Amino acid sequence: MITNQLLRPASIVVVGASNNVHKPGGAILRNLINGGYTGELRAVNPKETEVQGVTAYADVKDIPDTDMAILAIPAQMCPDAVEVLAAEKQVRAFIILSAGFGEETHEGALLEDRILETVNKYGASLIGPNCIGLMNTWHHSVFSQPIPQLHPQGVDLISSSGATAVFILESAVTKGLQFNSVWSVGNAKQIGVEDVLQYMDENFQPDKDSKIKLLYIESIGDPDRLLFHASSLIKKGCKIAAIKAGSSESGSRAASSHTGAIASSDSAVEALFRKAGIVRCYSREELTTVGCIFTLPELKGKNFAIITHAGGPGVMLTDALSKGGLNVPKLEGPVVDELKGKLFPGAAVGNPIDILATGTPDHLRLCLEYCEEKFDTIDAVLAIFGTPGLVTMFEMYDVLHEKMQSCSKPIFPILPSINTAGAEVAAFLAKGHVNFADEVTLGTALSRIMNAPRPATNEIELFGVDVPRIRRIIDSIPEDGYIQPHYVQALLHAAGIPIVEEFVSSNKDEVLAFARRTGFPVVAKVVGPVHKSDVGGVVLNIKGEQHLAFEFERMMQIPEVTGILVQPMLAGTELFVGAKYEAKFGHVVLCGLGGIFVEVLKDVSSGLAPLSYEEAYSMIHSLRAYKIIKGTRGQKGVNEDKFAEIIVRLSTLLRFATEIKEMDINPLLATEKHVIAVDARIRIEKK
Repeated sequence: MITNQLLRPASIVVVGASNNVHKPGGAILRNLINGGYTGELRAVNPKETEVQGVTAYADVKDIPDTDMAILAIPAQMCPDAVEVLAAEKQVRAFIILSAGFGEETHEGALLEDRILETVNKYGASLIGPNCIGLMNTWHHSVFSQPIPQLHPQGVDLISSSGATAVFILESAVTKGLQFNSVWSVGNAKQIGVEDVLQYMDENFQPDKDSKIKLLYIESIGDPDRLLFHASSLIKKGCKIAAIKAGSSESGSRAASSHTGAIASSDSAVEALFRKAGIVRCYSREELTTVGCIFTLPELKGKNFAIITHAGGPGVMLTDALSKGGLNVPKLEGPVVDELKGKLFPGAAVGNPIDILATGTPDHLRLCLEYCEEKFDTIDAVLAIFGTPGLVTMFEMYDVLHEKMQSCSKPIFPILPSINTAGAEVAAFLAKGHVNFADEVTLGTALSRIMNAPRPATNEIELFGVDVPRIRRIIDSIPEDGYIQPHYVQALLHAAGIPIVEEFVSSNKDEVLAFARRTGFPVVAKVVGPVHKSDVGGVVLNIKGEQHLAFEFERMMQIPEVTGILVQPMLAGTELFVGAKYEAKFGHVVLCGLGGIFVEVLKDVSSGLAPLSYEEAYSMIHSLRAYKIIKGTRGQKGVNEDKFAEIIVRLSTLLRFATEIKEMDINPLLATEKHVIAVDARIRIEKK
């Protein structure tokens, strides 16, 4: 519940206020005063009558009615203080800085529960506990530094961790990134990341509100709500980037111990972000760099020109862009020769455009004008200019400022000399610009943005999927666990997923008769053991009846084998598609190269069911092995449309068969004409 008293309080009391600005209660009062808060400020301190020039009261029972209370007192004292403030002093917004709650002990969690019960009873907002506070253009209710430039069109930052929010601000301030609000939700007992996004979505005013949201998330309590409101904001013109910490098992444990919440699996998070259109980042530097990119004109294409006076950074930036699937196209022809003739001898113009260390501001202006007006293939310009300490860069940066104001193509300033040209960089930032001091971080961030999909549609693809039949099959399965091959085959047929003809029997004569009818060579697999290859339960390329009879008798002796499955031996590129049910998230669908490559290369992409065709193509294109799927080095590619169709059909099957908790089709055999399922397994839980 986010109240107006939280966002624009007419009066604020700091409980635990101090004259010592090295304590949270002292630091937050100082920041409120220095931030120019225009409402009524009050303090509670039993030993003082005045704190930092603010009237102090001995007890919360003594203060006048107040809109918002900030608590910087021991955890065990907070529930009683909240009760008095809400019931007797009309406080309708609370920020609790104190730690020692559910993130530490069971007893602390009980204290949190008491506080939540009280604030909900009186319709009040609660930020925290265990946070640094909330800061916006109305009030600076945080105890930390730095305080960034605050502007209504600046960035909204929402962070699970207070310390991380501080470090993100440290990174952002050096880049010139401005902020509209900073939310540290801490334990998020009442208001979490999803709640803040929901409020921003439901109250969004395009002409007034910030259109850039940066998130640091340690746990996702309500994936559906995060997905709905993030994608809704993006569709309204906002841009969202996020770090989800705890992607590894150890990281998940660390995140859980920090916030007292259970972390989500990384594949589920990846799928959620992809569906919502959120740009995923993996470090504070990446996140703030993406935030800076969001402030510049939107990119219309993937072709970049690099203008520099230093060869090495241009090379490293080219590598970073290329690695992310972006282009630094070679510039050639009469117009390029014309530009080269206007620069100093030795300058390079093939892209990167290197004007040499002796290049002048006029040379920079000339190159920017050629990129803007004459190089039609170029979509954006990256300008790398530092100083060896011999000259000032004011004029060079003035040219950048001028052209960033007038050019229609985005210009990204990379000004690495933040020490030797500190004054010049500061003057450039003071004009409202951002700076990307590291070219590789910028290249990586650009690729993250350009490769992030748009928010997905919510439509379910039903064409060719027999939903009533799927339900009849699921309802007829007698018990939980991995289901028999004939059920698997029936479900795939009902979903319209092509599957190779197969036959299962424990009778050797029946198996031989099937192989004679379909023709050799065939494949034989055991039925029973989950991991067939591990027990010697898969034999390929069986070319005759005698060989098949021998393998049948051998495999029937393997423990737990109940029968032998036989199917024609097919050729093609091995692909994989599978799914796993994740609590709260639903089914996460995975795809990639098949066979052993799934486990060895771990090159898979994920999406949340149900999936659209656009999402399926995006998943396929994001694979590192996409060149193999597309076709490379003379080898024909596979039928990408059929692969995407199977991914979509599988996601629809899962939407109407929620009892399926785990499944994979591995391999799918793919050629340029067909993609067909060869082996599949499905595990269900009905209870």
